[in-house]
Amino acid sequence: MWVAAERSRTFAQIFPSAQFEQQLPEIETALPSADDALLALVSGWMLHAGPTTATALSEILQLPIPAIDRALLRLESSGAILRGRFTDSAGDETEWCERRLLARIHRLTIGTLRKQIEPMTPAQFMRWLLRWQHVAPGSQLLGERGTLEALQQLQGFEAPARSWERQILARRVAAYDPKVLDQLCLTGAVGWGRLSPHPATLEAVTVEGRRVIPTSVAPITFFVREDSDWMIPRRKPEEEAQGLSRAAAEALTFLRQRGASFFADVARGTGRLKAEVETALWELVAAGMITADGFDNLRALIDPKRRSGHGSGRVARPRHSAGRWSLLYSDAPVDRASALDATCWMFLRRYGVVFREVLTRETILPRWRELLIALRRLEDRGEVRGGRFVSGFLGEQFALPIALESLRAMRGVQPDGETITLSSADPLNFVGILVPGERVSASSGKLVAFRDGVALAEGEHPGVTPITAAIGSRAFLPRNL
Repeated sequence: MWVAAERSRTFAQIFPSAQFEQQLPEIETALPSADDALLALVSGWMLHAGPTTATALSEILQLPIPAIDRALLRLESSGAILRGRFTDSAGDETEWCERRLLARIHRLTIGTLRKQIEPMTPAQFMRWLLRWQHVAPGSQLLGERGTLEALQQLQGFEAPARSWERQILARRVAAYDPKVLDQLCLTGAVGWGRLSPHPATLEAVTVEGRRVIPTSVAPITFFVREDSDWMIPRRKPEEEAQGLSRAAAEALTFLRQRGASFFADVARGTGRLKAEVETALWELVAAGMITADGFDNLRALIDPKRRSGHGSGRVARPRHSAGRWSLLYSDAPVDRASALDATCWMFLRRYGVVFREVLTRETILPRWRELLIALRRLEDRGEVRGGRFVSGFLGEQFALPIALESLRAMRGVQPDGETITLSSADPLNFVGILVPGERVSASSGKLVAFRDGVALAEGEHPGVTPITAAIGSRAFLPRNL
């Protein structure tokens, strides 16, 4: 063995039977104990050994494993080293690594991983997004499970109420059946409502006398109840009654006092006419204050024929749905850190790759700085990948590992002139955002078309085969499709 001359007495405390080739002068003034000497020995090795195990150190130093373990535990208690599983070669044994050395290894690993992915063009990314969200031909989902998967991917995105079934879900679920959505809502798996605050309900209202106007283009979204930690109330309770009519304020007070109630109970409790209660409930939905057990409750408000008491098609639909109405938010406290992590996962599942431009159309959006910190934290834990995945955009980008594998596979697929037409309300309306073109408002009722991921001008839109879906007991052709 080799040992520094000034540490010879410390070395002798660990290996008392060792003999030097020549007598060394006594340079050390203080003689440490055997345990302190062993601690200094192990500490010196951990400064440069990298991730290692007690067994590996025992073989190198020719010391018993229990003695090495004691020294490692002392170093861990002082915060100098960390334990974990850092390499694949350790098997089931615990590994140890010096803290600062581990941080350097981690930074170098992340830098290497970020350089491994060659960025794709925005058009290639758009082609991939159309498949990632099951819009491209051959990628649609099926049945109840497919509808739930589509809602999990789209939850948190607000779109006009009338467009969800006709123009969004019908594009992603083959042979879409509205009864499946009702079943998911009635069983409690899925909920719906407006989550962004209506301008008329905010405290600082610039337009005096501004009111909440019930309309079928009111933005609403869905949320999966088991995965709804990202939902954070955007208004204070005392602000809720602002901008509401008297009937809507009375209905809100009734629901807050009595809890979830059927339509007839609200009408009887407020003493209002049924037509007034219908308008009041629709106003509260547009304001983002209430929801209902089933989605048919919203259909009953949107459909003017049902509100007038006339059936649609051969079989008349009931004027009011059987579901109960309730407040959208509860008074339970919200953990801000957990909500940010859940928000990051929601965007990652929706887009696969997340960067600032992708979130342009999101209305339920924390500050980008907060999201960036949360995404970096997920990258540090190895749950997402950071890097440069789409060219032409500034700032950091993050992606799901499974999305990267899909992106690599998509890179080998040659463009074939495939043209896909969507409603302007669709979450994938990225014309003028990700791909060049004139931006189209979500509430305009227009179409946007992509050919191999490139946006087409309005005059270049091809003929589109309408998608037939069933709402209730009647079939209809989706508007604008």
